[in-house]
Amino acid sequence: MSRGARWLGILAESLILLLSFATAVLVRYRGDLGWALLDRWLLPKAILCVVVVQLTLYYAELYEYRSRGRLELFLVLGQCMAISGVALAVVFFVVPELQVRRGIFLPFIMLAWSGLLLWRLSLLWAWGTLGAFGDRVLILGTGLPAQKVAREMLRRAPIGYRVLGFLTEHEGEVGRTIVNPSVLGTLSDLPRLSESLDATLIVVAQEDRRKRLPMDLLLRARVAGVRVVEAAELFEDLSGRIPLRDLRPSWLIFSGGFHKPGVLASFKRVGEVALASAALLLTAPIAALTALLVRLSSPGPVLYRQTRVGLGGKRFELLKWRTMRADAETATGPVWASGENDPRITGLGRVMRKTRLDEVPQLWNVLRGDMSFVGPRPERPHFVARLREVIPYYDERHSVRPGITGWAQVKFPYGSTLEDAEEKLEYDLYYVKHMSLLLDLAIVLETAKVMLLGRGR
Repeated sequence: MSRGARWLGILAESLILLLSFATAVLVRYRGDLGWALLDRWLLPKAILCVVVVQLTLYYAELYEYRSRGRLELFLVLGQCMAISGVALAVVFFVVPELQVRRGIFLPFIMLAWSGLLLWRLSLLWAWGTLGAFGDRVLILGTGLPAQKVAREMLRRAPIGYRVLGFLTEHEGEVGRTIVNPSVLGTLSDLPRLSESLDATLIVVAQEDRRKRLPMDLLLRARVAGVRVVEAAELFEDLSGRIPLRDLRPSWLIFSGGFHKPGVLASFKRVGEVALASAALLLTAPIAALTALLVRLSSPGPVLYRQTRVGLGGKRFELLKWRTMRADAETATGPVWASGENDPRITGLGRVMRKTRLDEVPQLWNVLRGDMSFVGPRPERPHFVARLREVIPYYDERHSVRPGITGWAQVKFPYGSTLEDAEEKLEYDLYYVKHMSLLLDLAIVLETAKVMLLGRGR
């Protein structure tokens, strides 16, 4: 599902929730809106209820639009409404002015649950029965780029893309199954198959396009109203990362994005200094307790200081609460973290990594200008020297200030191999290309989800 369609879905569910609240008010006052309008807090109450419910849906990953059974959807929505009810009850206790009468609140919860369930089941029915909402896709090519983009589209069923099949340059491949759909024909069959299968999208995913790209056939399809996109462009939109190995330098040069307006950078920096200062003051008592616990958990310093590579390749000293034994790398030298089962991590360190509390001292790095709240995670010089030799475009991640959290951190677990580092770079390049305040906000919300659900990365 495209970002535009996703936002339309969120807006539609906002309207459903508002209608549920309005219906509950009408039922409570038996259609007499005069009494209801005397409550000057009515609109803020309605907006509060909608926002809390949708935040709960977001943290339950119901806006990922992945395939779910009807029973699972019923149960997950029910759990979300129960959690929303508890959260709203807490808000009502803290701010009595926002309290919603029981005769409105309970009907709202039931109506919202029913309305959202009916809406989502209707979407599933419309996609499965009418073929609505999803593009009907033909993929030109059968190699790795074609297979990667097909897998990403298939992951977004049932609402998203319907992959019809592949077209090949070699007749001997016709009929072979790739990923899930099969090879339907050769490139010369494009006009016939596009018309007979009612294709709405053609993805160009050929590995070698020299003198082999059927430009005349693609132009004919484009004029007929069928969209034509490059595999790299579609893969980026679907996965939130830029496919390095399938990329041509010309695509990076001529594609959109990579804008870094000075006004945005200045505004972001001023906001970060203010937020870091406030956060350091507010977390001072927690910091003191954390320092004591770290000291008691194992021998060694409380703070862990490590040289990292930042903006423009400049080195700086990163601060963290120590989560490993003091002698963790004495025998091995620098090695990648290996996630939860890393034997070097202390018991307390494992908890702090899960909740991201070990990153709190980096507020000093933000204050000093070494880091931002959001950006690619800074890497150690030892690994940077190694990775820039084997991974294309690796140094492009140093064109922005590194962050406490980042797009790669909320999308990918700890990396312990060159392949992992390459995939994380694909997410970092996506962030560099699309960097904006809205994307930063999305990453902050995802980070909060990671922390709350114990999915530390």
